[in-house]
Amino acid sequence: MSQETIPEPGVTGGAGRSAGPLDEVDRRILDKLVRDGRISIRTLAEKVHVSRTNAYARVERLLRDGVITGFRAQVAPEPAGLGTSAYIALTIQQNTWREVSAELARVRYIEHAALLGGEHDVLALVRAPDNATLRDVVLGRVQSISGVLSTRTWLVFEEFDGAQSPWE
Repeated sequence: MSQETIPEPGVTGGAGRSAGPLDEVDRRILDKLVRDGRISIRTLAEKVHVSRTNAYARVERLLRDGVITGFRAQVAPEPAGLGTSAYIALTIQQNTWREVSAELARVRYIEHAALLGGEHDVLALVRAPDNATLRDVVLGRVQSISGVLSTRTWLVFEEFDGAQSPWE
């Protein structure tokens, strides 16, 4: 039996879509890798109840198909010296997303940015060492980007990851 999944009728690849639907074993593999990206293929295979060859082939396919985009360490911001976190909502001029996003990608301390549909156009997560640095990021860097019309900042007091994995 092939280890490749067969796409469902009417499902095609595209922006935000995988090359094919994930089966139960793929989802279990993703769940284990999200929880521990350093898990060995041998241990992964044991935990999802497949052979090492099958686990290796599936991980390789998930990488090739762009489902898995990489492996990295998760860093706790506060112990790493980034004790101030905030979300910044930006309103931008129409048709400036490419230019604005390129500039945002160069701003130190911006961890993530997303184009939105709704009241604001862009939402960025900033992790800075302190409030003064956050102020400099917002007032000095972000608001000076051509195409940014306005910003709104929400300070993060506490945060947590969801307990439920979407891959379970």
